[in-house]
Amino acid sequence: MPIDKTKKIKDIAIIVFISFLMVGAVYSAFWGPLRQIIDAYSNSFYPTRTFSVSAEGKVTVSPDIAKFDFSAVSEGKDPKTLAETNNKAISAAIEFVKSNSIDEKDIQTTQYSLSPKYEYDEKTKKSFISGYALTQTVSVKIRDLAKVAGIVGGLPTLGINQIGSISFEIDNQEKFLAEARKQAFEKAKAKAQEMASQNGISIGKIVGFWESGIQPYYGYSS
Repeated sequence: MPIDKTKKIKDIAIIVFISFLMVGAVYSAFWGPLRQIIDAYSNSFYPTRTFSVSAEGKVTVSPDIAKFDFSAVSEGKDPKTLAETNNKAISAAIEFVKSNSIDEKDIQTTQYSLSPKYEYDEKTKKSFISGYALTQTVSVKIRDLAKVAGIVGGLPTLGINQIGSISFEIDNQEKFLAEARKQAFEKAKAKAQEMASQNGISIGKIVGFWESGIQPYYGYSS
């Protein structure tokens, strides 16, 4: 594969230029005449008297809610009949869930779809609608984890023929993220102070910060 010599030369030139600026900045900051120039244009360059540290904060908590979806799926030729069948099953399922002291705000309909089913007629060489599939899905949030098994186990007897996987989560994640963030800041500050002390310098103001990896992850205890 041929090498683009022009691109290679440009890359080398950039590296040399950056290295020169770094050497010039270090020299002028302490001994050289360029100190005044860099100070005058300090807003245009990355701060020369800064260093960065990183730290991690971690908070371990137990899940306090469970979420899952359940659906009633019916197939047939008459959409009206399908709707009546599905509505009956979904209504009974919702009433059952409510009877287990699940608040109405934690029960939401998330899908209602009617899809035609097509078949191909070899004689006429055309496709035609042979029936329909109606799907109604409800999402449930359970705050008392002791009720999960009883609710999930009771749904199939009411005409529910699809139950999604159960996820165990934290309802108020921001509260625990704030705790983890506080830990990270404290660790970063302590690390910065230790590094400054070892190098005989003092710490000024924070010039910038960022965070990443704030998504929770789930583990299992034995």
